[in-house]
Formats: sequence, C-alpha cells, structure tokens
Amino acid sequence: MTRSIRPDAVLIQAVIAGALSFAHLHDIAAAAGQDGWKAWAYPVSVDLLLVAAWRRLRILRAAGEPARAAWTWFTVALAASLGANVATAGLLDLHNVPAWLRILVAGWPAIAFLGGTLLVHTPATDKAPVAEQAADVALTRHVPAPVPAPEPEPVAGPVPALPPAVPVPAALVAHARKVADAHRTATGAPIDADTLRARLGVPGPMADALALQLTGKD
Repeated sequence: MTRSIRPDAVLIQAVIAGALSFAHLHDIAAAAGQDGWKAWAYPVSVDLLLVAAWRRLRILRAAGEPARAAWTWFTVALAASLGANVATAGLLDLHNVPAWLRILVAGWPAIAFLGGTLLVHTPATDKAPVAEQAADVALTRHVPAPVPAPEPEPVAGPVPALPPAVPVPAALVAHARKVADAHRTATGAPIDADTLRARLGVPGPMADALALQLTGKD
C-alpha cells in the first residue's frame, strides 16, 4: 500500500524562509571579510544556536524550571538572524561595511560557542529531595504508630529531698544549729527558714538550705 505525498504549506514556507535567512547571513559574513567556507559556516552557527536555545527553552518550561538563560540566547540568535536580513535590504552598503559590523561578525564564533556550551551543560534543578520527602510520607502511612511506654509506678515510702542548691559553709551550719537548739528550747518547736533568715541575716535561699540541713532532710 503506497502513501501519497502531500505538500505541506507550512513546511514549504519554513524551507523558503530558512534559505533566504541563510543567504542573507552568508552575504553579511562575506561582506565583513569572512570569505570561503567561513562565510557559509556563519548561517549554520546562527541557526543552530537558535534551534538549541528554543529546544532548551521548551525542556525547561515543560519541567517547570526557570528559562531565563535559554530566552537570553534565543534572543541573541534571533537578533543576529533578523539583523542580517534587515541589513541586506539596502540599508547597508555591502561594499563598504563599517568597522563595528566587522567586529561583531569576527566575534560571533566565540559568542555562539559560549551560548551553546551554557545551554548544553546547564544543570537541571535537583528534585531528589522532593522525591525523598514524598517517599518518606508514603512510608510513614504504612508504619504503625509507636506504642506509648507504660508510666513508672510510684515508689512507696518517703521521697528523699533534693540536696540544697546553695552551698553552705560548715561553720555557718554549726552556728545555725546552735540557734535552732536555742529556739527549740525556748519555744518547743523547730525553727523555720524565715526565723533563721531573721536571726542569722542570710539570704532566703541560704536560709532554706540551712533549714533543710537542720531538719535532717538533705
């Protein structure tokens, strides 16, 4: 079974436009002093950079990544192609090319090489952490919740008091013990921290520590 070949108007138009642009770029390069095979290489370089930038642009947009660099090099290649087409429309004397155009044409290979290298070797955004987080979430959905540890049973008997937070000199403890004995003899009750603070003139935390030691709870 044979397939009929139908001419595609869009494809024919693209071939004609590409051939005209190719010829204009060749004429500009030849007028700027690039003769022989070099004049034919310039249109290939411009068109390849244009295609490479457009391809990279589509890939980045499909991946949802920034495409500013691809847009930049696409604009550079388009400006070179469009500029050559406009320059050959009679606006530029091809027999007397200005020096700035010769400089641009001579520097184009380095610009095209840099653009192509950056387009090819620009690393894509690493999405591995996102994938790892998704895998962790999926894994936690299948892992049972941890069983809470049983609470410790209360210990029978008196709980020992914590050691005094304020260090107390031994001489002060001995003096406080004499004061406490005199207080017990006079009142028949053990001395409390407030009375110790008033009798000894010490700060509140030190009076509390002395009271703990005198009551035998340290």
